[in-house]
Amino acid sequence: MPGGRPVWYQKHMAHHLLPGMDCAWVHALTNVFLIRDPVRVVASYVKSRANVAPGDIGLLQQRRMFDEVADRLGQAPPVIDAERFLRDPRGHLQRLCARLGLAFSDRMLHWPAGPRASDGVWAPHWYAAVWRSTGFEAARDLPAALDGAHQRVADACRDAYESLLAHAG
Repeated sequence: MPGGRPVWYQKHMAHHLLPGMDCAWVHALTNVFLIRDPVRVVASYVKSRANVAPGDIGLLQQRRMFDEVADRLGQAPPVIDAERFLRDPRGHLQRLCARLGLAFSDRMLHWPAGPRASDGVWAPHWYAAVWRSTGFEAARDLPAALDGAHQRVADACRDAYESLLAHAG
């Protein structure tokens, strides 16, 4: 583990797992799947990219990886739905920590504003709101209706989302 620490957090984005990529390394990790309603994901995605396809938002890949991890473990790995989480961050983090055998701390609920050394190369493009934050924001209502093409992308990912949501705490 880096720095001799007992926990090493890694964030991986499922849409970066390309077809044919060897993902066996994933099974050496303790996996937790973070999901969002596909309408929310598509609405967010099209703010910065003109076109979107189902494979661009990661839910299809998450479903495949979830099934593979669950099969290997013999049980479902933890799944966190972003909107449910934001309604009760403390409760969700306490339950997740208990499941993973980690100590919960109130420090998990608040942090100093600003960039971090671990943010990565894309942070200046994506993390402005994160850098301004000092804690979790309240859950928001679903965005306004998507246009036809964008709604079809969300619809194409709905079954994968619902399947994962069935395992969310």
